[in-house]
Amino acid sequence: MAGEAARGGTAYVTLEPCAHHGQTGPCVDALIDAGIARVVVALRDPDDRVNGRGIDRLADHGITLRIGVEAEAARRVMAGFLSRTTRGRPFVTLKTATSLDGMIALSDGAKRWITGQRMRNYVHLLRSRSEGLLSAVGTVLADDPEFTCRLPGLGGDSPHRFILDGSLRTPVTARLFQSTDDTRLTFFCGEHADAETRATLRGAGAEVTPVGTDESGKLSLAAVMKAIADAGIGSLMVEAGGQLAASLLRERLVDRILWTSSQHLIGADGIPAISSLATPGLPPRASFSIIAEGGFGPDRFLMLERPDEID
Repeated sequence: MAGEAARGGTAYVTLEPCAHHGQTGPCVDALIDAGIARVVVALRDPDDRVNGRGIDRLADHGITLRIGVEAEAARRVMAGFLSRTTRGRPFVTLKTATSLDGMIALSDGAKRWITGQRMRNYVHLLRSRSEGLLSAVGTVLADDPEFTCRLPGLGGDSPHRFILDGSLRTPVTARLFQSTDDTRLTFFCGEHADAETRATLRGAGAEVTPVGTDESGKLSLAAVMKAIADAGIGSLMVEAGGQLAASLLRERLVDRILWTSSQHLIGADGIPAISSLATPGLPPRASFSIIAEGGFGPDRFLMLERPDEID
């Protein structure tokens, strides 16, 4: 775009310029043709079609290279792409909103807002930055959520919604279906789910994807994650109850946790954010480390990541 002004200049890129033909030609060709003299790269591209080829091509044309500048910041920004490329699954953020003592609801399970509007607005902002959102039929039946971004001006950034519903119990009257014209909705069901119900949900605007089950007879989370990645989703936010949260944690499918909390106390008769994990003992080190924290009014949040997340 800079034309002749680019000649002899420096290009700063988050990811190694591609060296293959995709929807456009190779980025390295564009840089070479523009006369760029120096390229600063944060991260090498792990895609097998690139992975050093772009850097080598630039070097072969005498372009000066500096690699690894702000690499850690770039990894955070590119976490979804890196996870989908190297692990075949999305980068998963588990979001929960709890009382001070870790409960997501009172014992009656009725829907009540635990955190205030400003914190909920923050969650909607992060939701708008996620490519996909995963929940389960229990949450849909209990809360009747829409799972869209309702911040002014960001409605078009609502994520692709994925619902685990093995026997397809979600009714077509659910609020999820009110926005299928603008926001994609996919149900994961068992391979033997009723064919007529599948057709009904598809007729209401949803996609229905059968997946296999694990040893316990539940939908295979590994298969679900692969299907989500195959749909082009790199960053996935999970907003669900304690059972799905525990299952994802047990299978080490959670990379980041967004834990928001109010100052309420609910007590042991409440519904916990994470169901039983059957943990035999404390591990030698914590599973997650805090990378950010803050608050809005009386509500607080912690952002945590696994120390061994994406390389």
